[in-house]
Amino acid sequence: MNLATIIDGHPADSPALVSRGKTTTYGELRDQVAHLRGRLAGLGVGPGDRVAIIAANNWYFVVAYLATLGLGAIGVPLNPQSPAPEIERELAAVGARLALVGPTARAAASGLDTSGVDGFEGLHAIGDLVGPGPGGEAGDDDRPPPIADAGDDDPAVLLFTSGTAGAPRPAILTHGNLRANLDQMMAGPAHPEGPDEVALAVLPLFHVFGLNAVLDLALSIGASVVLVERFDPYTSLEEVATHGVTLMSGVPTMWAAWADLPTLSPGALATVRLAASGAAPLDPEVRTRVRDRLGLDLAEGYGLTEASPVVTTGVGHDAPDGSIGVPLPGIELRLVDSDGEDALVGDPGEIWVRGPNVFPGYWNDPEATAAALTDDGWLRTGDVAVVDDDGFLALVDRAKDVIVVSGFNVFPAEVEEILEAHPGIDVAAVVGVPHPHSGEAVKAFVVPAPGAHLEEDAVIDHAGRYLARYKCPTTVAFVEEVPHGVTGKVIRRALRT
Repeated sequence: MNLATIIDGHPADSPALVSRGKTTTYGELRDQVAHLRGRLAGLGVGPGDRVAIIAANNWYFVVAYLATLGLGAIGVPLNPQSPAPEIERELAAVGARLALVGPTARAAASGLDTSGVDGFEGLHAIGDLVGPGPGGEAGDDDRPPPIADAGDDDPAVLLFTSGTAGAPRPAILTHGNLRANLDQMMAGPAHPEGPDEVALAVLPLFHVFGLNAVLDLALSIGASVVLVERFDPYTSLEEVATHGVTLMSGVPTMWAAWADLPTLSPGALATVRLAASGAAPLDPEVRTRVRDRLGLDLAEGYGLTEASPVVTTGVGHDAPDGSIGVPLPGIELRLVDSDGEDALVGDPGEIWVRGPNVFPGYWNDPEATAAALTDDGWLRTGDVAVVDDDGFLALVDRAKDVIVVSGFNVFPAEVEEILEAHPGIDVAAVVGVPHPHSGEAVKAFVVPAPGAHLEEDAVIDHAGRYLARYKCPTTVAFVEEVPHGVTGKVIRRALRT
């Protein structure tokens, strides 16, 4: 079944989206999606075509996403804040046929050089294709094609992630993967209850946490989604109170920002029923502050793009501080020690995951796919955890070198490649360092080229021309050499000391 059908069957007059101050009902949303589906079909888009979606958290993203999937095409959500060179690389990596652009992303998209993207047919403003925008009626449509059949194994989206190492690569998530994780989330002891729920969508929709665990989950049960384009702790809490939000998900840095607001309106979060944190480890002190200041029992979970994304959750399980909870129903999980055996209770082991939510592999990258998936379908996550006598899991380490900045993954190899393209840099290595606001920040160690005279700001500015801001180093150390092992790999632990 095509995932785009998640908006079917809900009452036509029920609110589906709140975006830019306007409400769109399910009936209006279905009409708008059908109209855009017809316009895209008129442009020749069909099953298997990759369609990039460059839009913030708004009505434009949702309509473009559902229309793309409805044609059997593959959605490729991209960060609208990324600089042009990064978006260009991603368009080329997936062989995008065209890109759908929301209004806040038009300035960035206008500077794209897509001449190197084979078969690319141009940028299209979503508003120009679909009609008047949120809350309005779609224009006349030319009998849009019906929603395309999609099997469980048919790709629905490509989302950029690193796998266990290296630069980001597009992970394939199928219609079956995404639907399976929705079913798994709904099968737990505490879950969204139905159309009376109101979900806050402040997590970016180009990230799988916001896309499937917030947007798709809410639409699948006929709930309302309050779309927030930019995170600001004050205004986002105003949205919670104004619209009676009941479901609230965020990364730890968001929860810390909310809990640390100097003033809070009485009852600002009185309607919130379920509160979840994910994408990065949650400091128990933050959980305590959320409980004391916001009056919410914040549950931590764990997931990754390759698992669509949620693997474990503390929601409904009274998980202790520091725990990521227990596996969702329908998910198999092992902790595997260095000998390839199941780790004992209390001993660390790499998290392996198996289930219908686990992705089939990386786009056009069989080598990376083979490294991530075993022959019998286990996903090697690269994350290390322990389990206690009660079955609660806790993360203890990351086997991979990924840096987590405000819940976003930053992959050292990608940053190093950009830095080493600077003519004044001979060698670069980056690691994550603690940061009071973002959890971690990127620190670069740079060996200048012979005769080069570099300033820290020049290195940071160079990275900013090619990488999203959260990926850029915040500090740079100039060194004579970077430590390497016998295989030539950077010894990052030596840089962290």
